[in-house]
Amino acid sequence: MLHDAHNHLQDEALALHLERIAAVWPELAGAGGEMVVNGTHPDDWPRVAALAAAHGFVRPAYGLHPWDVGAPRPADWRERLVARLDADPRASVGEIGLDRWILDSAAPDDPRLAGVRRASMGEQTEAFVAQFALAAARNRPVTVHCLRAFGELLPLLRDIPAPARGFLLHAYGGSAELVPELVELGAYFSFNPAFLDRSKGARQEAFRAIPEERLLCETDAPAMPPPPAWRTHKLPPGPDGVAPNHPGNIEAAYAGLAALRGVGETALAERIAENFIRFFGPAR
Repeated sequence: MLHDAHNHLQDEALALHLERIAAVWPELAGAGGEMVVNGTHPDDWPRVAALAAAHGFVRPAYGLHPWDVGAPRPADWRERLVARLDADPRASVGEIGLDRWILDSAAPDDPRLAGVRRASMGEQTEAFVAQFALAAARNRPVTVHCLRAFGELLPLLRDIPAPARGFLLHAYGGSAELVPELVELGAYFSFNPAFLDRSKGARQEAFRAIPEERLLCETDAPAMPPPPAWRTHKLPPGPDGVAPNHPGNIEAAYAGLAALRGVGETALAERIAENFIRFFGPAR
């Protein structure tokens, strides 16, 4: 039984492939294998809800992503988020977070950020705190994106209450040294198979240091594809010439993480299934 703790199945890059993905997922993931589909802006929340209604293996998550904080959004977006959570007790908050990369390191012409107004850290922090506090008040799972912003995120996590169940740092990009404090604060950590690239030694070291009871796996599809040798599922390139990551590559996440930690894949899958249910809650 495999679980994808974080993807974006609602993304337009996967729209043409939904039938193929939906057909292969139950057999690939096994009975009870689920995926958490994360919204990033009120505009895509209806698509997330529709996927959850159509497919029993989809758990919906609704959030305002830091890349979308600078985009126009409804004045009542917080109320809409509350309504989405009220409509489905299985729904979580996500994807939310902080991103300094888009401010300090991303190229001005990066195609992934075309048309994006890059919100300041102050704007990102305001949106993050509002959503994290909502998750804490309702004890809902919350998925956090943090890219080169642990210096800003850690003080917030120390200062504001977290959900009693904890929170997920998706595609954890911090150091191994930060892991003990983050665990104490309530963190779970999801391993992305893109970290199997030879250049990602620091990421691999961090995932060797994480306690087994806090591990999850993810794909972040259609983003973050595994290195070519690890891709068990492929999709054709889109109009931009880039092939989207298939959620089926969750197989690579499990196989790669088992190899990194020197454990059997079956034992790891059983442990992650326990962690997934503990964090996200029982299956429907």
